[in-house]
Formats: sequence, C-alpha cells, structure tokens
Amino acid sequence: MNLYKFAKSVVALILFPLYRIHVIGKENVPSKGPVIICSNHISNLDPPVVGITSPRDIHFMAKGELFEKPFLGKLLIGIQAFPVRRGLADRNALRRGLEILKDGETLGLFPEGTRSKTGELGKPLAGAGFFALRSKAAIIPCAIIGSYKPFKKTKVVYGKPISMDLYREAKLTAQETADAIMHEIKLLKEKHQF
Repeated sequence: MNLYKFAKSVVALILFPLYRIHVIGKENVPSKGPVIICSNHISNLDPPVVGITSPRDIHFMAKGELFEKPFLGKLLIGIQAFPVRRGLADRNALRRGLEILKDGETLGLFPEGTRSKTGELGKPLAGAGFFALRSKAAIIPCAIIGSYKPFKKTKVVYGKPISMDLYREAKLTAQETADAIMHEIKLLKEKHQF
C-alpha cells in the first residue's frame, strides 16, 4: 500500500465519525480521464476531507512554504501534493498541474486560493479557469457544508461535470471561467444547505 492510500484510510477512520461526514454525488466524478475538482475553502481540513470523500486519488497544490519543513515537505510529496508560490503566477505549479491532467489524473483546486474566514464564498482567482480552459478535464464543482464542529454533520457535495465547450466558444477569460465555476459551487451549497 502506498503512502497516499495508507494516509487516506487512516484519515478517513478519524474524520468520518468525528465530523459525521455525509457525501452526496460521488457518482458525478468520472472514473477515468482528467478531472479537476473545484471546492470552496473554509478550513485547513478541506484538502483531507475532499481527499477521503473523492472516489479518485487527488493531486492538491499546497503553499510553497510548507515544503520547506523537512518532514512535512516529504509527507506532502508522498501524498501527491505539489508546491505553489501564492500571490505569483507560478509557472512551475501551472506546468505541473497541466501535466497531471495530461496524464489523465485528478487535480484538486480551491478557486478562492485561501480559506474564507466567514464561511461565505470568496472571489476566485483565475487559476481554476486557466486549468479548465487549457485542459480537456471534466470540471467537478464541490461544496463543503458545515463548520467542522465535532459530532456535528458535515456535507461534501459533488456536482455534475461542467462542460467547458460553451466557455471556450464564448471565448471567456480564465477569470470569467473561474467566476462561472464558483457560481456552480454556490448553487450546490445553496441547494444542500442544512
């Protein structure tokens, strides 16, 4: 068993009962081909929670500073994360993300780029739109609903794939595409709110 699978099963054993995680729409994630899962971002727990609820193994971007810590850096690489320098157009991170998608794998993104302090959706960065327009990936919106209070229910909702064909035909910019993806996350969140 590789480190990713091992970490996923251990984290699932802890987080599923602790936050009473309920998953909706897992079947919307294609079993093959490139996929981008785009989720809202409310907590540091979001990457592991999306990781344990997704039927696919996910490559997440993580802030570059985390990789500078020897043990943590090795662990993050072992669980398929890769570094991004925030606040910059990080060409290496963009290239790595596109390679992951070209290989038919799954990229996990939080379009807002940082956690929402209020739980409300923030303005997305253009990155999610860049990857969506530059790849042939299925775009899966994901909404995390709840407050991560122990033994209070948390929902993770996966929406139907968003087709990028209309966005490309309309010649939308990366930012406009990211806004449209964020709108789909908002609709999921509203529909499944407690």
